Amino acid sequence: MGKPAKAKNQSGPSRGRGRGRGGRGGGGGFGRGRGIRSGPPPEELGNGIPLSIVDDDEDDTEDERDLKDIHIAVPVAMWDFEHCDPKRCSGKKLARHGLITSMRVGQRFRGVVLTPKGKKPIAPCDDEVVQMSGLAVVECSWARLDEVPFGKIKSPHERLLPFLIACNPVNYGKPWRLNCVEALAAGFYITGHDDWAELLLSKFSWADSFWALNGDLIKRYRTCKTSEEVSEMQETIQREMEEAREERRRQMLEYSEGDLLRANPNHVGDEWDDTALAPDNSDSEGERHDVEDLISGMAATTVHDSDPVSTGR
Repeated sequence: MGKPAKAKNQSGPSRGRGRGRGGRGGGGGFGRGRGIRSGPPPEELGNGIPLSIVDDDEDDTEDERDLKDIHIAVPVAMWDFEHCDPKRCSGKKLARHGLITSMRVGQRFRGVVLTPKGKKPIAPCDDEVVQMSGLAVVECSWARLDEVPFGKIKSPHERLLPFLIACNPVNYGKPWRLNCVEALAAGFYITGHDDWAELLLSKFSWADSFWALNGDLIKRYRTCKTSEEVSEMQETIQREMEEAREERRRQMLEYSEGDLLRANPNHVGDEWDDTALAPDNSDSEGERHDVEDLISGMAATTVHDSDPVSTGR
């Protein structure tokens, strides 16, 4: 399914879903007693000062093409708690490219902050704040959330991400478990800044699958206006996915109890041997089927290109 046409930030032609070379996504982190990387001198970010875009990684030049003409015209920032391997941290890779700024704990950010402690999901109506003051994330490990001093992360616009599926190598196929770059891209997509989202994703070779997994969901969220409407849409999507999953299981059960038990007419007298068709209960197979169930269920939530989308994409 192709993406809808862009409506904002067309400073340069887009080349489609993000591509890149090298780099892996992972959580950020907060180490006990370890210092947070210093942010810029001002105590506050988000005053409309654009962050420069620098491509200093020669491994990515092959895939830059027209994206090198795109500039994110708002602050992009993170509180980095040093939880992850620097070589696999998506936030640190964005920092190496000059696409994100690290902030100190206690430093205030005036834009939208994507955090697990938000009270409501990001929505298209947050675009005004994003354009004025930018977008930030909390870069930490999902396994170590209890170590993060969320009370010291200051923003008047804390937001959750709605239901989305991770495509990073660490948590591929897991609902909610987006890493730093996926969260930022989702925030920009939902508020209508497609080029900015694609520029961030372009630094990661695995990021092609982000839109494949989440494009239909994002389109539906963009038919909403407020956080309340996004919450309602999220509940509808999850309900539809669960119904689709149950229907798929019901059909499989009917098939296994019906057609698979019939005798094979080509081998009269032999009973149908369905042991080869028995499900593999290994962990890897189970996880793969869970992902397939999720993606299969998403087919019921598809928004077609002809459907109205509030951001015009």
